[in-house]
Amino acid sequence: AWVHGDPRKVIYPTDSYGQFCGQKDTLNENKTVLFYFNILKCASPVVLINLQCPTTQLCVSKCPDRFATYIDVQASYRYKPDQWNYYKQFCKPGFNNPRKSVAQVLRDEDCPSMIIPSRPFLKRCFPDFSTKNGVLTVANQTTFKDGIGKTRNVTDLREAANGINNVLDARSVGVKIFEDYAISWYWILIGLFIAMIVSLLFLVLLRFIAGVLFWIFIFGVIGIIGYGIWHCYWEYDHLKGIPGSDLTVYDIGFQTDFRVYLQLRQTWLAFMIILCIVEVIIILMLIFLRNRIRIAIALLKEGSRAIGYIMSTLFYPIVTFILIAICISYWAVTAVFLATSGEPVYKVMANETQCKYANLTCDPETFNTTNVTKLCPGAQCTFAFYGGESLYHKYIFIFQLANAFVFLWLVNFAIALGQCTLAGAFASYYWASRKPADIPLWPLFSSFGRAIRYHTGSLAFGALILAIVQLIRVILEYLDHKLKGTQNSFTRFLLCCLKCCFWCLEKFLKFINRNAYIMIAIYGKNFCTSAKEAFFLLMRNVVRVAVLDKVTDFLLFLGKILVAGGVGVLAFFFFTQRIPIFAQEAPTLNYYWVPLLTVIIGSYLVAHGFFSVYAMCVDTLFLCFCEDLERNDGSTAKPYFMSASLHRILGKKELSPKKT
Repeated sequence: AWVHGDPRKVIYPTDSYGQFCGQKDTLNENKTVLFYFNILKCASPVVLINLQCPTTQLCVSKCPDRFATYIDVQASYRYKPDQWNYYKQFCKPGFNNPRKSVAQVLRDEDCPSMIIPSRPFLKRCFPDFSTKNGVLTVANQTTFKDGIGKTRNVTDLREAANGINNVLDARSVGVKIFEDYAISWYWILIGLFIAMIVSLLFLVLLRFIAGVLFWIFIFGVIGIIGYGIWHCYWEYDHLKGIPGSDLTVYDIGFQTDFRVYLQLRQTWLAFMIILCIVEVIIILMLIFLRNRIRIAIALLKEGSRAIGYIMSTLFYPIVTFILIAICISYWAVTAVFLATSGEPVYKVMANETQCKYANLTCDPETFNTTNVTKLCPGAQCTFAFYGGESLYHKYIFIFQLANAFVFLWLVNFAIALGQCTLAGAFASYYWASRKPADIPLWPLFSSFGRAIRYHTGSLAFGALILAIVQLIRVILEYLDHKLKGTQNSFTRFLLCCLKCCFWCLEKFLKFINRNAYIMIAIYGKNFCTSAKEAFFLLMRNVVRVAVLDKVTDFLLFLGKILVAGGVGVLAFFFFTQRIPIFAQEAPTLNYYWVPLLTVIIGSYLVAHGFFSVYAMCVDTLFLCFCEDLERNDGSTAKPYFMSASLHRILGKKELSPKKT
């Protein structure tokens, strides 16, 4: 990829001569956009983006901003030279012969037969479509001259480029979203910083008041959802009687301005029903699992105590994030180089439909010496796309799969390294006879060193197994996408079953790997042995696994929701200018939900990074506790390594010394 690839093929569009538009130190340095001589010949926007449109493509400095035809410009070039000077910039370089007959100019495609007002999109000139009173227009006109004596409707442009209006709508939304990010990016960073401070504050406080904080978590989430229910009901009731509010989502169809949906009572009713269902589910779970929640809170107190002695573990997710960012960067760059490894392919472009050489590959250097131009007057050898027929080019797709597989393997290895490192640090806390006196100096760095020096092969093997399953899932998703249009019900059913099975297998392997890495950190055995011992140990304590471990995960998840929800509510009131103190500071946005969603998702990811340390701590302590119960009996000869608080919390009957 690095030898054959050329990212300029992605960065710059390519004209009919295989030259890049806008590339520095070339004749096209100041010509940054691609212009199509006759966009009516293009079948769809996809054809335009792939540079396979059967018309001459030229690099220009700017798109046309007016309607004009070559016939009109040629007829008036003597007394209106400004019009000719403007029009000729869209002709082939060096062409300046208005005396040449119109028929020959159009046959040789020296100049376009017409130009229409356009705007650059993806560095290509697209018609400047707009809607006026429900009528499609270009520069406020509904008709135009096509340069060959016909007056056509602008809908022909839309039909020629099927779906172009949807692309332009997406462009409009994309531009507005970009503007919102440009205006509000620093406020987004402030929101994420607040989420980080809140997450750290909660984690520090957990060491002292874990029970109180987690009940605050629980009732905080219930309160936030309750406020959401009330707000949805208030909006639903407020819209009563307002004209148009009783329309359904189906009635108005898809709208790029999502605020339209917020003017419908049906939208707020749907939100309220969803929130009510979530609220009821959470309350029922709390009622039936209240005793187990108390046990899980006690286990988290022990975990918070362990993190209190090894505070450096809170910042280890930053290391994992950096490693994964490096993996993503390497994969993305390599994928771009692979995707741009093709050589330029030139094809014969003929105006005559009966030309037998049309669409055949050609060599631009020798094209003029062939008899194609004689048999097909006006035929040209123009750039079509990037590709190739060599062995390398035939297997680029396989190379992309290999690149994706390496990416999955490296990402899973980075995650495995983090899990094993944290497990080793927390295991050193648990197996210390006197806490904290017997905890090793720099336990996190010592655990990281052991993982790198002794366990690299085990971690890589576990990551390999998971990467293989994930690659199979990627291939299944690709096949499902390719076969979406098929009418074979059995094929769709089989694919659905396979996707479900491999999804379950991936979840199971992640669970096994996580506990295998804990056993590797404790005993230093290989992956297979550790995975087997961890699996049977968990099966012998399956009730504790199902209740304590999963309830703990649930409580940590509620913590993430509370952090994200709390910061999200604050961001909502800020960006909608409902906080009087900061009303003047809040930016004016096209879509306030753009920075709002970014803050909410970002806050959840920030909270997830810090809370994942707690989750790993609890899993490690729980596995150590189960191992401690089996290895020791609490006697003087075999004392338990668990703290006194765990004696009282997690095994009152089992923890009494065995009688001899």
